Amino acid sequence: MSDPNSASARVEVPGSSRAIDPSWQPVGPADPAETATVTVYLRDPAAPGGGSTGSREEYEAAHGADPADVQAVEDFAASYGLAVGEVSPSRRSVQLSGTIEALTQAFGTEVAQYNHPTGGVFRGRSGPITVPSHLGPVVAGVFGLDNRMAARAQFRPAAAPRVQYTPPQVAQAYQFPTGVDGTGECVAILEFGGGYRVADITAYFQQIGVPAPTVVAVSVDGATNAPTTSNGPDGEVMLDIEVVGGLAPKARIVVYFAPNSEQGFVDAITTAAHDTTNKPSVISISWGGPENSWTQQATQQIEQACTAATSMGVTVTAAAGDNGSSDGATDGQQHADFPASAPHVLGCGGTSLEATGAQITSETVWNGGASGGATGGGISDLWPVPTYQQGVTLPPSANDGQTRRGVPDVAGDADPATGWTVRVDGQTIPIGGTSAVAPMWAGLIALLNQALGQPLGFAHPRLYATTAATTFRDITQGSNGAYNAGPGWDACTGLGSPNGAALLKALQGAAGAGS
Repeated sequence: MSDPNSASARVEVPGSSRAIDPSWQPVGPADPAETATVTVYLRDPAAPGGGSTGSREEYEAAHGADPADVQAVEDFAASYGLAVGEVSPSRRSVQLSGTIEALTQAFGTEVAQYNHPTGGVFRGRSGPITVPSHLGPVVAGVFGLDNRMAARAQFRPAAAPRVQYTPPQVAQAYQFPTGVDGTGECVAILEFGGGYRVADITAYFQQIGVPAPTVVAVSVDGATNAPTTSNGPDGEVMLDIEVVGGLAPKARIVVYFAPNSEQGFVDAITTAAHDTTNKPSVISISWGGPENSWTQQATQQIEQACTAATSMGVTVTAAAGDNGSSDGATDGQQHADFPASAPHVLGCGGTSLEATGAQITSETVWNGGASGGATGGGISDLWPVPTYQQGVTLPPSANDGQTRRGVPDVAGDADPATGWTVRVDGQTIPIGGTSAVAPMWAGLIALLNQALGQPLGFAHPRLYATTAATTFRDITQGSNGAYNAGPGWDACTGLGSPNGAALLKALQGAAGAGS
């Protein structure tokens, strides 16, 4: 009888392979007695959700984990001396804990410690993860053995802006709908470092003359609201909260704090999407990285989570990146930023905005050069052309000349030189970056949801169907490196920046026509 745990009886978890960058300094072996927790994601027993809107309970009934699959993972854990932690049928996830020695034996891999140039010392692995062959069809992803930094915050402080705007001033420039304030909506914000101080939130909203929103923190994988003594990641957290709250002050804001790792990222987005307590209608993500910096299992699980979210009426927005068409990579290739490139995520690009009141005098692609940053955007290396983009002219990829998913979908003010006024760590400062555009669109969608009386959910098809000149401001001047702006959709600013009132009218008209 063959050993079920032998190499010959094991299979790779698809897309789990990782590599170690040669520039990362080895620190030494991982402590075999150290304890860690991994999250195992299971297959969807039904076809992946998407398109139609249903409740979270309906989604779990159709797509929740098969109890037999959960039992198989629990039996596997017991055979390796691993403890079973949280089991979430709706997220199709099982958390397992144990020593590094037990975990690496269970998943057929080795880990060591390395020093990341910006992320500090981390536990890393190379090659694939394996599981016993009978679990091969069951396990869709395993996260947590490797805890290297997964994403960066897409924001840039401004030293000397030409102009800066408060959220109400941006709302006026983009003619956001009036008479709505986000009442009844919940906006989820994902954060992977830093934190907020209630005193800063209180002082900021007093300063801009807007009622302070309700802000709640949720811990994912042990991470908490942990503001620092310098504005580092706190700048991201405060920017996100203050933009959403300044645009939709009556929306409930829930901040999900998670570790900056693939495990933290996947767990944060699945936690927010399936949160039956807070029930967010919008998820805003201002963190990301080049598509090729993620494992395939991570991109697949995150896209599946976003597909699930949209099927439950949740719109997901994400920053398209602040480092131009290369996304900051140094391999000579162009890279779309992920998760903005995921087909069920509304990718948010950046502009340079000059406006007085409701009068926009100039709006171009944000490109401040190597030191000033530039909007991300381009053609995905991962995803085919989605149905909603089949009616727009997509440029060929600067890498291989092929046409695939184009990023971003929409845009808004991101240039630090025309940035947003933010209060962080006791200081009022200007901040830019596409990090501001993701929460801007999240705030706008909260207002649209309230005005429409129902969630937009998977917003892409409806947004791409309402591209009249009055609905979006077409950005036709500028470049982000390899891609240029032009009439209609482009790989710098997507459909353009919003005219909120006109967009609402178009959406109401489409809903009426479909009734």
